[in-house]
Amino acid sequence: MLQKLSAHKYKLLITLLLVAASVISVILARVRMAYSNTNDYSVLIWNLGLAWIPFVFAAIAYGISWSRKLIYLVVPVCAFIWLIFFPNAPYILTDFQHLSTNANNAPLWYDVLMLVWFAWTGLLLGVISLHFMQEVVTRAFGRITGWVFTFVVTVLSSIGIFLGRFYRWNSWDILGDPLPIVHDIWGWLRHPFANLRVYGFTLLFTALFLFVYLAIHAFARVIQEKRPQDKI
Repeated sequence: MLQKLSAHKYKLLITLLLVAASVISVILARVRMAYSNTNDYSVLIWNLGLAWIPFVFAAIAYGISWSRKLIYLVVPVCAFIWLIFFPNAPYILTDFQHLSTNANNAPLWYDVLMLVWFAWTGLLLGVISLHFMQEVVTRAFGRITGWVFTFVVTVLSSIGIFLGRFYRWNSWDILGDPLPIVHDIWGWLRHPFANLRVYGFTLLFTALFLFVYLAIHAFARVIQEKRPQDKI
């Protein structure tokens, strides 16, 4: 048992750090609401809770993927739920637009810092959950397929964020009432020049998320490098 925990100590550590960051974020939001005597930014707590859903299912899929008995039964279900809820993690980045409606009932600098805590925590939840799923795909189908999977998911996530922010669709609407969502997307494809905002948002958000993901991935590789002169 101790050997298994030791083998995954850094995964456990990052999970604890994300829990701590989430707790701090919620406390900041609660203090903000108490100070202003309003429910401003209470939606951030809800959005952060949704951001944890893909992380949990990605962690389950990652752990189960080592078991050949369950990989073909449980992992596809976890992957499907993860994909539906994945956009909720980076979605919190778009909550910065709430700063434009700041009612001056709290210092602006406090709102900025609070939003940074929420956005960075949500972004990391997305990055790490995508890393877990990329590892699952890579083990099953190879490294190239794993990176193609990462790119496709990032694009789909950007589209999902646009649907959530500007069309107010939720992740569970895909299961409950998917036809209107399909109709909206089909309209974008049929009339691309009339929906340039969709393509611009998708392109820019995909580039942003991929940059963060690749930067963190590259930095992790740098840390793993061991040079002879570094050894004692």
